[in-house]
Amino acid sequence: MNVELRHARVVTAIDRAGSISKAAAELGLPQSSLTAQLRRIEKALGGELFVRTRSGVTPTPLGERLTPMLADLVRQADLVIAEATAYTSDVFRFGNTEWTPPSLRAVLQEALPVVEVRTETLAPAAAVAAARAGALDAALVTGRPGTATTGLEPPLAGAVVVREPVWLAVPPGHPLAGRSVVDVRDLTGLRWIRYAREHWFHPIEKQLFARVAGTDPEVLHHVDGHHEAMNWVRDADAAALTTPTGATKEVTLVPIRDTERTELLLVWRGDALAESMRRGLLETVRRYYRDYARTIPRYWPWIVDHPEEFAELGPFPAP
Repeated sequence: MNVELRHARVVTAIDRAGSISKAAAELGLPQSSLTAQLRRIEKALGGELFVRTRSGVTPTPLGERLTPMLADLVRQADLVIAEATAYTSDVFRFGNTEWTPPSLRAVLQEALPVVEVRTETLAPAAAVAAARAGALDAALVTGRPGTATTGLEPPLAGAVVVREPVWLAVPPGHPLAGRSVVDVRDLTGLRWIRYAREHWFHPIEKQLFARVAGTDPEVLHHVDGHHEAMNWVRDADAAALTTPTGATKEVTLVPIRDTERTELLLVWRGDALAESMRRGLLETVRRYYRDYARTIPRYWPWIVDHPEEFAELGPFPAP
């Protein structure tokens, strides 16, 4: 086996992360797959590059010699890719699930000043397919934790931006609006707005409703998106489940104890984005999410008070 650029990226990621599991998460690969790749690379190079310890991995003498060379190879390749991209493409195509705030496009444009950023809102499965086909350079997709990565076989890769909680949305004057937190049992007896079966949020909603005691809830309407759901909550004096970033200012958000979570994933083609660009894009999206969360009543204080649930966004100021 010849040593290729992708092998250099694997070794560099492991060395930078300090553990196989962290590097696998960064590269969007199963840990077993990354371990197998490392073994093939070590066989080609003639010896082990890392020794596993309780705290992660440490380079062997051979690893100490080769990892800086491989890291330099990755840096040089990224420079070539970035330079070529700047000359061959003047458009960066970015997809997003559910709805796309204009401020997100503005932040992406500021981070990528040499290209024109074009954004598109589409369903998670469609965004993944578009990224695979090269119709999108990157996309934010949402789903249940662990399932958002479905379909991310090479050349696609991904990284978790954040895992969002599912909260209750009610009109401001609703009896539950003043509660600091509610239990699942408090959801019994409400008039509900629910999501269409084809919507990505439906399986998450269904999982939470399966834990609600009592008979089938009263459903006024099935919607095709969070913003439509919020309009119905506001105008029909009903309740709906939503992610905090899916709510609008006209409703009141109430945290649910021991709730379900969603996973927001940044997806890209591994052969289309330089590593430095990918890392910068991921940090840009996470920074934007942090700033956006600050505008949502109750949500930012909740994040600060529960940092273990938002590790990808940290560090946070003290509560």
